[in-house]
Amino acid sequence: MIRFLLRPRLLAAITRLLGVLLLPAAFVRAPGRGRHLACQWALALRFPAEDLAGLAPPVRAAFTAARAEAFWRDGQLVGLTSGHRDAAEQHRLFTAETARTGSVAAARRRVLPPGESAHVAGTALDVRPAEGAAWLERHGAAYRLYRRYDNEWWHFEYHPSTVPLRLPRPDVLPRRGPSTMACATTVPLPSRTGNRL
Repeated sequence: MIRFLLRPRLLAAITRLLGVLLLPAAFVRAPGRGRHLACQWALALRFPAEDLAGLAPPVRAAFTAARAEAFWRDGQLVGLTSGHRDAAEQHRLFTAETARTGSVAAARRRVLPPGESAHVAGTALDVRPAEGAAWLERHGAAYRLYRRYDNEWWHFEYHPSTVPLRLPRPDVLPRRGPSTMACATTVPLPSRTGNRL
């Protein structure tokens, strides 16, 4: 049991050490952005299966900036479990969940069909570990990244101009497309500099 609990902490410590060791090469490669680059390299080694390809460019920029801040300021790792999914993959996930739960209504509580999923639009992120998701929930608004559903601690969406409603689960609102999912509220956005909400 103790081994199981220590392993994630050990991997996190090794990843942070790698980030520090990679700083000189990162500063040579990208002057002025060395810390950002060293963080991305270290996290790519820690989470080798993550794939940032397909994320919309502003989403990718926001996510990598947020996790660099988490890494250097708070020593917290934020990895990507799933980002962009093409419509066929989203359909496969939805079909599998429908088969598992026995109904479309039950499946929609956890997985949306392709026409409604922000993953297909490249604006949704499923992150790990739970501590990284908690960090992103506390600080993500500064990067326009918001936890969207109460039943999915790992799921965040990028909303550049609105603060979306936090929903109990994906099936709560009427069916909608990825382009209309942000229409939640007109709460002022937090500033990247100065006060945060």
